[in-house]
Amino acid sequence: MTQTEDTADFWFDPLCPWAWMTSRWMLEVEKIRPVETTFHVMSLAVLNSGSDDISDDYKDFLEGGWGPVRICIAAEQAHGPEVLRDLYTALGTKHHVEGREFDKALYEEALAAAGLPLELALAAESTEFDEAVRASHQVGIDLVGQEVGTPVVSVNGVAFFGPVVTPAPKGEAAGKLWDGVVLVAGTDGFFELKRTRTSDPIFG
Repeated sequence: MTQTEDTADFWFDPLCPWAWMTSRWMLEVEKIRPVETTFHVMSLAVLNSGSDDISDDYKDFLEGGWGPVRICIAAEQAHGPEVLRDLYTALGTKHHVEGREFDKALYEEALAAAGLPLELALAAESTEFDEAVRASHQVGIDLVGQEVGTPVVSVNGVAFFGPVVTPAPKGEAAGKLWDGVVLVAGTDGFFELKRTRTSDPIFG
């Protein structure tokens, strides 16, 4: 087990099921390892903006992601970054676990669950927060590079895409994966481990 406290920063898009899996793992890690995770917003829509090699269906999917990231940024600006953890959990539970689409009712329920004002749901349809969405996204991308997606995890200042894992490990299994991530983050010149995904996200 890591003896000194580690720092973790986690960039998420509420649209991404793999970011959701990673976030559930990180929250499990916090129970058994001396680490606290700071949550940040990134955006698949921003990441893929200007790309010519994505389908119209995927473009429509990405367009649906603007609402939740705008709400997250609006909440962060009004109430501080600490609210993102609970707001993201509420949004993700309703979208990924319950299988609901992002809409006004979902936003208001998630805001209520996170103890935030319901009027923040109005941010979903406003471009007022798009510059801040892009800025938050860029911070994460600048740490890890351009050839990645969501999630991004920064461990003690060293950032990676992932880990991409399903189901989210529990208990000591979560801790062991964290120990491995800390180890490779501390290895100068380490860049990548990867294999083809053979399973969809398992939310249960």
